[in-house]
Amino acid sequence: MAQDTLARLEATIAARRGAAPETSYVAKLLAGGAPLAARKLGEEAVEVVIAALAERDKLVGESADLMFHLMVLLAERGIPFDDVLAELDRREGVSGIAEKAARGS
Repeated sequence: MAQDTLARLEATIAARRGAAPETSYVAKLLAGGAPLAARKLGEEAVEVVIAALAERDKLVGESADLMFHLMVLLAERGIPFDDVLAELDRREGVSGIAEKAARGS
């Protein structure tokens, strides 16, 4: 179910790429390029952190906003969400400490 929702969202974002920025929020974000999409994602990430200290419903809503803006940024950069899922699959079963050490960060 969740993957279907994200696939539909990805398709909607792709369909709005050619829309007028005056009539589509997605088109406006995409027209602003990676800097605008990344800034909006950062703003949403901060709102998720703040919401985590508030009530559950606020965290759920802000998390949805965060996922939406992540999907827009990925679309702007030409990265299919399946690439993110494949990376999560690759990391499955690997210790987070070991995975981070392998990246050198």
